[in-house]
Amino acid sequence: MTSSSTTPEQTLWKLIRDIRFGMLTTQAESGDLRSHPLTTQNRKEDEGSIIWFFVSARSETVKDVLARHKVNLAYASPEDDRYVSISGRARLVSDQQKKQELWSTASQAWFPGGVTDPDLALLAVDISQAEYWDVKSSKMVQLLKMAQAAITGKPPTHMAEHEKVQLG
Repeated sequence: MTSSSTTPEQTLWKLIRDIRFGMLTTQAESGDLRSHPLTTQNRKEDEGSIIWFFVSARSETVKDVLARHKVNLAYASPEDDRYVSISGRARLVSDQQKKQELWSTASQAWFPGGVTDPDLALLAVDISQAEYWDVKSSKMVQLLKMAQAAITGKPPTHMAEHEKVQLG
């Protein structure tokens, strides 16, 4: 649960800021769902409810997003027991200044033409809602709760903080 001094956006960013890759799920023309690993480009947490990505303008991701805007993003950090699922609408943005702001040397590996590479497309995901699971107890406590559940036959409780957040 978020505290009164923490906004839903801040809680969301706290959970995903150290997770380098998100899996973006789009729907193909055939109706099949497909997921693509993308690097989150946001540099600061005060970008509200928009997550930015660089993608190839010729990619299947772009074709899917142009046809169907609803997407899902999944972030996972198993070593920290943090999991986030984000629903939103994807859109391509033509904003050279934003591309420049988000550009990093790591992006150069994928887009050798630099920030003006004609294949570089800027993808924005406007978050409508997010759901997260954040386990705060130690592995030992988790194992004890699971052992207790096995003995009592009752599912373990309070294993993780679980919240649904409406943003859009």
